Amino acid sequence: MREDGVPSNICSAREPVPPRFNLARYCLAENARLRPDATALTVVGDAGAQRWTHAELDLKVRRLAAGLQSLGLPAGARVMIRMGNEANAALAYFASIAAGYVALLASSQLTFEEAEFMARDCGASALALGASFENEPHSGDFHVLRGADLARLAESAPIPDYVDTAADDPAYLVYTSGTTSRPKGVLHAHRAAWGRRPMREHWTGLGPGDVMLHAGAINWTYTLGVGVVDPLSAGASAVLYNGHPDPAAWPRLIETYRATIFAAVPGVFRQILKYGAPETANLSSLRHALSAGAALPSSLLADWRGRTGKEIFEAFGMSEISTFVSSGPTAPVRPDSPGRPQPGRAVAALPQEGGETPLRPGETGLLAVRRDDPGMMLGYWNREEEEREAFRGEWFVSGDIVEFDADGYMWRHGRVDEVMNAGGYRVSPAEVEKRLLEINGVVEAAAAERPGRDATATIIKAYVVMRDGAARDETAILDYCRAHLAAYKCPRAVMFLDALPRNANGKLNRAALP
Repeated sequence: MREDGVPSNICSAREPVPPRFNLARYCLAENARLRPDATALTVVGDAGAQRWTHAELDLKVRRLAAGLQSLGLPAGARVMIRMGNEANAALAYFASIAAGYVALLASSQLTFEEAEFMARDCGASALALGASFENEPHSGDFHVLRGADLARLAESAPIPDYVDTAADDPAYLVYTSGTTSRPKGVLHAHRAAWGRRPMREHWTGLGPGDVMLHAGAINWTYTLGVGVVDPLSAGASAVLYNGHPDPAAWPRLIETYRATIFAAVPGVFRQILKYGAPETANLSSLRHALSAGAALPSSLLADWRGRTGKEIFEAFGMSEISTFVSSGPTAPVRPDSPGRPQPGRAVAALPQEGGETPLRPGETGLLAVRRDDPGMMLGYWNREEEEREAFRGEWFVSGDIVEFDADGYMWRHGRVDEVMNAGGYRVSPAEVEKRLLEINGVVEAAAAERPGRDATATIIKAYVVMRDGAARDETAILDYCRAHLAAYKCPRAVMFLDALPRNANGKLNRAALP
C-alpha cells in the first residue's frame, strides 16, 4: 500500500504509444536495417529447417503485402489464415497487417465446420490456406488463397513501406471461448505490440541476440506473441517446431539452436521431465524458461529446477490484454503465484458485487485491468452487449477471483464463470455441451474440467444422460466430438448418469458433477 492509499499494484507510468504505429513495421523494418543478416525466424520440422534472416523476412512480407493489395480488398478487410505451425503463417500474418488489413490466425485444430463459422463471423475478405487445408471446399464472398495463389502473390513487387496506420487502428483478431456456445472475436489494435514492452524487462528478459524457442502452435496468442512478435520486435530470433511430437525434441532443440529462452505450458515441462531426459542435452545456453496458459504447480517448478538448474518464470494473461502479471528478472518467483503486475500496468482486484475502488492487499475480488492499457483490446467483434458487460467504468473485469498480497503478488482463487482450461486453452462448457446434445440418444449433457490421470493436469470430461434404451457408447460419443470440435475442446472421458445434478431452481449444479 502506497502512502496515498493506492494499492502498490496500481501503476500508471508507462511509455507513451507513438500516434502513428504499424505492428508489422515495428517488428520487422528496423531489424532489416540494423541486423539484416541475422536469423529472424526458424521453423524446424522432421525434414529439416526453414530459416529467414531479418532482411529476407522484411522483403517477403512486403512482397506478399503488395500481392494482397492487388486483390482490391477494402481497407481494414479481415484476412483469415488457416495454416499449421509453418513459416508461411507468420508471413501471411505480418503481410496482412503491413498492407493495412486485419489478420486472423485461426487454430489449425479447428474442424472445417468451425473454420467456416469463423470466416463468416469475422466477415473475411480473404482466406489463406496452408498445405494441410488445401482441399477444403471453402466457398463464400471471399478470396480463397491456396498454395499456388499465395506463391504467385508473394512474387509481387514489394510495397515500398508499411501502410501508415494509427496506433488505434485494428490490426488483428483472435477468437476465444467465453461462457456462450459461440467463440467470440477479440479485436486488437496495432498498439497491442507496443503494450507488450513491459514484458521484456519484467518477464521474458528478451533482448537483441536472444534465441526464443516456443513449444506452442503459432496460431495460439501465447505463441504468436511471446514466440514471434516479442523476439522480432526486440531484435532477437524466433524458433518454432512443427515436427513429430516428442518430449525429447525440446532439450535437443535448445542445444542445437542455442536457445537462450524456452517457453511452454506446464504440460510440456511435465512431459520433458517424464520422457525427455533433459539431463542428456547441453542446456548451457538457456538462461531461463517461461510458463503461461495454465497454473504452474510448485512441485513441477521444483522438479524442473532440480533436474535442469534453470528457473521458470510464470505469467498470467488473457486474450483481451495479453500478459500483464508475471515473475521474472525483476520479480523473484514465489511458487504457486504467477507473479505481480508488470510496472506500467494498472491491475487490481475489484469487489465482486460492484464498484471501481480497488481492494486492499489480502482482500479477494475480481481481477481487473484498466482500460487505458495500450495492450487492451479494442473490443469484441460484433458483440456489443458482451463488450459492455466486460467493462466496469475504467476497468476491464475478468472472471478470475484473485487477491494481491502486500508485495503485489497475485494469488488465484478460481473463476466466477464456468470457462474450462484444458492444456492452456480456454474452452466454454456450453460449446462442448451443444455438440454432445446433437448425438442421437443423448437427452442431457454437461462438460466440466476434472483431474486427469496425472493429478497435476486436468481434462475435459463429458457427463451425459441417455434416452431410455439408447446404448451407452463412450467411443461413439468421443468420435463425434472429435469430428465436430477442435482437438483441445474434445472431452477425454465420458461418464453416463441417470440425471444431471441440479439446484433448487433447476439449474445445472456443475460443482456437483462427479
